[in-house]
This record gives sequence, structure tokens and C-alpha cells, in this order.
Amino acid sequence: MTTARRARRRNRLKRAIFLFFVAVFLFSVSPAALGQTKGPSEYDVKAAFLFRFAQFVEWPESAFREVNSPLIYCTVGGDPFQGVLDATFRGKAVGAHALEVRHLKETDDVRGCHVVFLGKPDKKTISEELANLRGAPVLTVGEGEQFVNGNGMIGFCLEDNRIRFEVNLESAEKAKLRISAKLLALARRVVVGPRGG
Repeated sequence: MTTARRARRRNRLKRAIFLFFVAVFLFSVSPAALGQTKGPSEYDVKAAFLFRFAQFVEWPESAFREVNSPLIYCTVGGDPFQGVLDATFRGKAVGAHALEVRHLKETDDVRGCHVVFLGKPDKKTISEELANLRGAPVLTVGEGEQFVNGNGMIGFCLEDNRIRFEVNLESAEKAKLRISAKLLALARRVVVGPRGG
């Protein structure tokens, strides 16, 4: 890699980090604190986080058929985003990977996805999906404080009416995903030892 390419890549990374911190600040402040009566919805905020997560996660080359294959986000079951995810990702890319959104049913094969969002189905369904994905290079994102304890990788949670997230680093490493230390530094909690089954 040439020096100019390294410099451009470093500048893109710095810009992404800056934008991520701006997004974290804006979305971690409640609408009332900003003097607004109506702010972004819960799933507007989560969609913005999902976009930023991919900028701080490195997938193994084998996760993509080609160097410019799309990065595929999948929701499983109902779509709690109600179109927000599609609108947020339209026309965007992470590196050489254009973003693609798929909405799957529980029985669909999620192994073609790079990021899987598991909403609020019953605990058994989430456990089954996580077991189905164990070891696959797929970033699993869910809701609730128990998600990362059950081997999910990133779990959204509420703290003082603000959306935060927790990370199960052990699960990500088993899937051969590398999560940037910058993202880990923003997490409310990082699980580094084995949890669950």
C-alpha cells in the first residue's frame, strides 16, 4: 500500500471516528436535554448505531465472496425499524462494500448476512438463532441487557433513558470478528470471558 493510500485511509478512519462520536453524543442525549419535544425515535438511534458499528468491525476476507461484495444487514422476524434501517443505509457503503438490508423470517438462513439484528422475540428463538450462527463471521446485535450474556455480540440497553450498548468480545473473537478498541471504549460493558452455552 502506498503512502498516499495509507494517508487517505487514515483520514477516512479519523472522519468516521469523529462522525461516530458526534452520533453517540447526539443520540445519547435525551430530546428534553436538547430542548426538543420530539427527538429521534428509538429505532432511528439504533439504525445510526448499526451503521457505525460496521465501521469499527473487521470481518475475515472469507466472509465476502468478492472484495466489493455488499455488506448485508439482516433483521430476523418482524421489522421493528419499520423502514428506518432501509432509509438510513440507502446509498451508503462501508469501505468497498455497499450496504444491503434484508428482512428475514426466523426460519430463513441468516448465514449469508454480515450483521444480524435480533429484535425482541422470545428468548428461545434468540438462543436458537445465536446457536445457528455460532462460529460464523456474523455480527449479532440484539436488545436487552441479557443479550450479550447469552453469547450475542452487541446488545442495546437503556441507561437513564439513553440508548447504550454492551459487547461480548469473546463471542466476536470466536466468530473471527475484530472489534476496534475505539468501539469497545464506548461500550457500557465489555464481556471478555465465556458466558452462556
